[in-house]
Amino acid sequence: MRRSPLVAVVLTALLLGAPGVARAAVPDRAAVPDRVGEAVTALAGVRTAGTAWGFDPATGRMTLTVDDTVTAAEVATLRTVADRTGVLLRRESGTLRTLIAAGQGIYGGGARCSLGANVRSGSTYFVVTAGHCAAASTWYADSAQTTVLGTRTATSYPGNDYGLIRYTSRIAHPSAIYTYPGLLTVNSYGNAYVGQAVCRSGVTTGVRCGTVTGLNQTVNYAGGSVSGLIRTNICAEPGDSGGPLYVASTGVILGILSGGSGNCTSGGVSYYQPISEVLAAYGLTLP
Repeated sequence: MRRSPLVAVVLTALLLGAPGVARAAVPDRAAVPDRVGEAVTALAGVRTAGTAWGFDPATGRMTLTVDDTVTAAEVATLRTVADRTGVLLRRESGTLRTLIAAGQGIYGGGARCSLGANVRSGSTYFVVTAGHCAAASTWYADSAQTTVLGTRTATSYPGNDYGLIRYTSRIAHPSAIYTYPGLLTVNSYGNAYVGQAVCRSGVTTGVRCGTVTGLNQTVNYAGGSVSGLIRTNICAEPGDSGGPLYVASTGVILGILSGGSGNCTSGGVSYYQPISEVLAAYGLTLP
């Protein structure tokens, strides 16, 4: 796939520990029927904003979902592709979007996101958050933008959805996840597997839990396509972006929130950038 605090409990928080184990459950391209290979090839060409696709273990089929912004004409075109390749086409309410908004959390350029993880390279410490969040050059720990957190050093979006903010302040950055209230120590990182019980933490909606429903998913946001994502049945809202996906019972972090559809009133789905990929891309370790 891919290319590449405590300043009050106000920092949405999450941080890591040491590398962990993982279990994977995505169909191996070479091990699935030719029809699936044909479907993957066809779906890779889909660039319609408001769509997402990947293998759905619940149905055993490649699935293409469309949100409320996809027009009837676009759906008709996509249905032709789906019918030709045996892909399951379904609609999910809401709008697939990267989740960013004004409010609390970490702030930069008028935007609010959630801190995803504290990591380091040698003795230099960084915040990991969503790439679509990390466009601002300077980030703050408060909405008044009086407490500097650090400066952006890397962004990968679209294609991927992760970015780094280098700490330039003396804000404490423990290896923990803020759980509204309380702190959960992060012990390691790992890879998600389908059916896994997980939670996510974000500044807008706090802690929400559910299960992993898919791996290696591709989402076509209005700002571009992002691939290799973890899909869950957990709701999320603007401002939660960048927050961690983790296993509450073990303190293992799995990913950071990229986006989703729906909301936490009526329900929704959410997608996450695997944390292992971020660490590998920049040669980072947990504190």
